[in-house]
Amino acid sequence: MVNIMDSFVHGLEKPLILWLLSRKPRHGYELIKEFRKLTGQRLKPGIVYPFLHWLEDEGFAVSEWVKRSGRNLRCYRLTEKGENMLTKLRDLFNKPIKELITDLLGK
Repeated sequence: MVNIMDSFVHGLEKPLILWLLSRKPRHGYELIKEFRKLTGQRLKPGIVYPFLHWLEDEGFAVSEWVKRSGRNLRCYRLTEKGENMLTKLRDLFNKPIKELITDLLGK
């Protein structure tokens, strides 16, 4: 049987990754941890890393190696093209679907 909550959150994985990257540069594991804080659900590395690579390949994000706590980490940030894509997603959610989500959440 399909878990409805898992299915719903699964549809928000990539938009949430974009939103998190718009807040500040992050590495993959940081995205996984933040996603869990926001949703209570586990974000699989098999979703995160291919999506980050795709974002970079398509010019929506860039990465750089940074040293944190003695470790080298690859951090990603959105480019202007990535910010534009996020704006388009926000516009999509600001249409009538916003009313539906607001009602669904009971706010």
